[in-house]
Amino acid sequence: MIRRRFTTACCSALTLTLALGATACGGDPVSAAGGGKSLAGQTVTVAGVWSGTEQKNFQKVLDAFTEKTGAQTRFVSTGDNVSTVVGSKIEGGNAPDVVMVPQVGVLQQFARQKWLAPLSTAAQKSVESHYAPVWKSYGSVDGTLYGLYFKASNKSTVWYAPDALDQAGVQPAKSFQEMLTTGRAVADSGVSAFAVAGEDGWTLTDWFENVYLSQAGPQKYDELAQHRIKWTDPSVVDALKTLGTLFSEDKLLAGGRNGALATDFPGSVEKVFGPKPEAGMVYEGDFVAGVAEGEFNRKVGEQAKFFPFPAVGGGAAPVVSGGDAAVVLKDGKNQQGAMALLEFLATPEAAAVWAAQGGFLSPNKALDPAAYRNDTLRATAKSLIEAGDSVRFDMSDQAPAAFGGTKGAGEWKILQDFLRDPSNPTATAEALETAAAKAYGAANQG
Repeated sequence: MIRRRFTTACCSALTLTLALGATACGGDPVSAAGGGKSLAGQTVTVAGVWSGTEQKNFQKVLDAFTEKTGAQTRFVSTGDNVSTVVGSKIEGGNAPDVVMVPQVGVLQQFARQKWLAPLSTAAQKSVESHYAPVWKSYGSVDGTLYGLYFKASNKSTVWYAPDALDQAGVQPAKSFQEMLTTGRAVADSGVSAFAVAGEDGWTLTDWFENVYLSQAGPQKYDELAQHRIKWTDPSVVDALKTLGTLFSEDKLLAGGRNGALATDFPGSVEKVFGPKPEAGMVYEGDFVAGVAEGEFNRKVGEQAKFFPFPAVGGGAAPVVSGGDAAVVLKDGKNQQGAMALLEFLATPEAAAVWAAQGGFLSPNKALDPAAYRNDTLRATAKSLIEAGDSVRFDMSDQAPAAFGGTKGAGEWKILQDFLRDPSNPTATAEALETAAAKAYGAANQG
């Protein structure tokens, strides 16, 4: 959902019903799932949250599918409310054939409402051969594989301006404690250490998730993500205490805590890579590079670099990810074409199309790293692939939206309150548990 939220932050005018058609370009047809026929003359409708540059880049992937199969495609941008838009289209008898789902929770919801068709045998074989098992797990519901993860993000990257660290005489940190020490040196040298996008509550969930995954470990992370342990668990309080060591030092934050609460995600990148830098570092996912390069003309790998989110305490360095899974709707009008598209999206050939454009990572191990446009993207992709089964999907994206994905409510709001006053982690954990219990209870009843 990070990519989705970033689109929301940077593109104020989302078009909810934009449809783009792709013209068939000919080429050798591939077999459709179970059909063994050319798809010439068919149309596959695809719905997803993407707009702007992301939509244009995905359209290039769809055009490659057209060239290979003869099938035309039509993309419909849903905006953020994927579940609502797709549900209304199903009710209206106008269901898309394929949906690119940005949240595990939404994929699970669709499956339990019996909207989804299981992946074809060919697509399943590709997932088993070319993906770490964790991606199959996130695409499955009750043992059935419905979702193919085409696009992923590495949300365990800390981006920095090399000049800021050089001026402070420090190197990228390898532990959380070292990152605090590095940050203090940067702050003493003339700019704040971190630009924190506290106005966007989702960034704070990402801070927490990286700390928690490293400090508490993957098993606890999974249990908390599924609400099998309470948010009042000591491991949660410990993670909040750790995060509070950063949030409580005003000099580490550009503008202090109040300034952080008034900074959105694009603004946080600007504070590091814009024309008037106010901070040396900004934590967020690999998509920071796109903003630094596209908005502020910073050369990624030279003027904008990253280091992996460092290990906390005695834990391993975390790798938190997000992603968009392709699913096939039962009520779509072209099951054959839809399944053929998913089989294509499972290939490194499809991933390479977007990888060459930037702003994209693939969880497909068969993709040649040379497909990425620069060394920085190759490094973030390598980190994601090498993490294997230790990768964990964004926790808030696994939660009911009322808790993990609603502006001004639930986890977003509570962590904003914690940023404002990090002095009582126990009270914050209690507030998180109250909100989580209500949201998960309602979701289970539904």
